Amino acid sequence: MTDPDQIPTSHPEGLRRQLGLGSAAAVVAGEAIAVGIFLTPAGMAKSLGSPFWILVVWLAVGAMTLSGALCYGELAGRFPRAGGAYVYLHESFGPRTAFLYGWMSLLVLDPGLTAAFATGLAAYAAYIFHWSPLALKCAALVAIAAVGALNIFSTRISAGVLRWLTWLKFAVLLTLTFWALAFHLGSWSNFVPFVMQRPGALPLAPALGAAVVGAFFSFGGWWDAAKIAGEVRDPGRTLPRALALGVIAVTAVYVVISAVFIYLVPIEKVGSEGTFVAQAGEVLFGPAGGVIFAAVVILCVLGSLAAFMISAPRVYYAMATDGLFPKSVAQAHPRFGTPARAIAIQASVACLLVAIGSFEQIIAYFFFIVVFFLGLTVASLFKLRHLPQESGNVILTPGYPLTPLVFLILIAIMLVLLALRSPWEAALGCAVVLAGWPVYNWIIAKRMRATL
Repeated sequence: MTDPDQIPTSHPEGLRRQLGLGSAAAVVAGEAIAVGIFLTPAGMAKSLGSPFWILVVWLAVGAMTLSGALCYGELAGRFPRAGGAYVYLHESFGPRTAFLYGWMSLLVLDPGLTAAFATGLAAYAAYIFHWSPLALKCAALVAIAAVGALNIFSTRISAGVLRWLTWLKFAVLLTLTFWALAFHLGSWSNFVPFVMQRPGALPLAPALGAAVVGAFFSFGGWWDAAKIAGEVRDPGRTLPRALALGVIAVTAVYVVISAVFIYLVPIEKVGSEGTFVAQAGEVLFGPAGGVIFAAVVILCVLGSLAAFMISAPRVYYAMATDGLFPKSVAQAHPRFGTPARAIAIQASVACLLVAIGSFEQIIAYFFFIVVFFLGLTVASLFKLRHLPQESGNVILTPGYPLTPLVFLILIAIMLVLLALRSPWEAALGCAVVLAGWPVYNWIIAKRMRATL
């Protein structure tokens, strides 16, 4: 009898390799730099109360994230197929583990995050245009439908739009920085004392724990670039460079924007996250600051939505090619050459969640398990290093085995912090993922009966 954990991965050739370094790097930076760039620095400033420790957290988490990105780059080069972590988990730990990852992505995480991006975008637009709750919800649905339709029509055009959105995002953030410095709208004295914590800050240990969690999730999504490996030209060389460049760029942006915010608003005067953004906006642009910052946030979140809807459907596409999802989903569009049905599934479920209106708490349940799968994927490199690779043009992870170990230390810290902070949510998320185990057994049993 065939061992269900030894079912081979198929190698479809339906997708077109048409994306270059710029598009892949834009997926990394475009998804990571979202609304968190304006909210996370406020939480870090309030809890740490020290410019020095804010800088240390950004650089430390950025360096550890870069180590994980380098590992993902090698994995993408070894297995240059659509699906990202799903493919690497399949190759290293078997289809059951890969299915559980896909089960989580398909049912909750991917459509939930899509709905969150679209609703967040619409909420900031509603702030500008004073929309009603119904108009806000309709705007979120239109955003999902429009981005999904563009992805079905052309991956190349979608990637081009994403590149322009990402460059525009960087340009706007650079303009904010220049505006603040050129017109001397803040004070360098806000950085003094540089190391000592201000009154009202948390004790250093819990403050660092909270800041590390916030910084980690501010980098979230960099790993999704590996999901488009099946559509990247020369993925063995392109994806490692794109992942590294993207993470370095995101780290630099977070450091600079955090410094600008401290320059504008003294740490001891930081209020809530939302208040902090309003404070900085008013210093920069006067009474119109709130509206201008809302427009900037819309741009950032739109880029994240575009990046996520390019990458996420490739997991369902890969699952379908392996027989763990309906085979029809693995068929590329005959005219456009895109995974049209996988994209339509993500967009449809996301629209349903927007219509229902309850997804934010559901997403929170899966933070722990997402971090676990992220660590498990990087750990797979230790096993896959000893197996034949599909591509001969692979950039090996610099500093191996220290590089993956550094990232796994970050993952271990994150898992402990998340479990201590939200044990009930972590347990519930794990239970929902494990509920996919009997579903997997049913699918495999059905496949095996069909082969007899």
